[in-house]
Amino acid sequence: MRITVLGSGTSTGVPVIGCSCEVCRSENPKNKRTRSSIYIVEDETHILVDTTPDLRFQALRERITRIDAVIYTHTHADHLHGIDELRIFNFLKMGPIPIYSYREHLEEIKRRFSYIFDGKSAPGGGKPWLIPEEVKENEPFKIGRLVFIPLTLYHGNMRVLGFRLKDFAYLTDCNRIPDESMEKLRGVRVLIIDALRYSPHPTHFSLSEAIEIINVISPEKAYLTHMSHDFDHEKLKNELPDNVEPSYDGMVIEL
Repeated sequence: MRITVLGSGTSTGVPVIGCSCEVCRSENPKNKRTRSSIYIVEDETHILVDTTPDLRFQALRERITRIDAVIYTHTHADHLHGIDELRIFNFLKMGPIPIYSYREHLEEIKRRFSYIFDGKSAPGGGKPWLIPEEVKENEPFKIGRLVFIPLTLYHGNMRVLGFRLKDFAYLTDCNRIPDESMEKLRGVRVLIIDALRYSPHPTHFSLSEAIEIINVISPEKAYLTHMSHDFDHEKLKNELPDNVEPSYDGMVIEL
């Protein structure tokens, strides 16, 4: 399994518009963070997690030409509003793309982007062709031959879809993991987890909170994502335990 970190940044991205802090002015490419997303390739199945506003740039940078399915973690703009870019992948696939999420997120996507789901054809193929597939909280779901275990997370009061795939788990945009989800994380070898900044936040794990969760799950390797301009990549890397690293845009994890 090959996992590419398409974006490792928070909702503003890094650098932040109008900011002149040291991280935003940094020339280190690992301090250039687009909005959080990953791309999974396994057994000829190509899966995108979230459609960020940076999706076009991310896909061009990583030379992505195939998306078989999309998993949506939730419906905040930084994880959803690149949805129109999927139409190019419909053209390349010459068919529809299923999108997977909890019911409330699918309903919100259909409401917010109603033109995609209104059943009307668009001259010239000017809109995505997407098939909603509901994920149920306690039922694994299958994409190709891959079996995903849904993991309910909480982002403030919002339910977010995390998941486990074999020995890998992805937990973005959260500040609470219910006990039932923690139990399903037992034995995970590689983890990507939300860590927004040093100080506490009402809807995201801070760095210390993320490390506490990592210590409980005890993966062989953990990577931080959804990082703000609080973090300088090299400085943060030197502060972390040996089994924890900040992710960065374009990073590839092989399992």
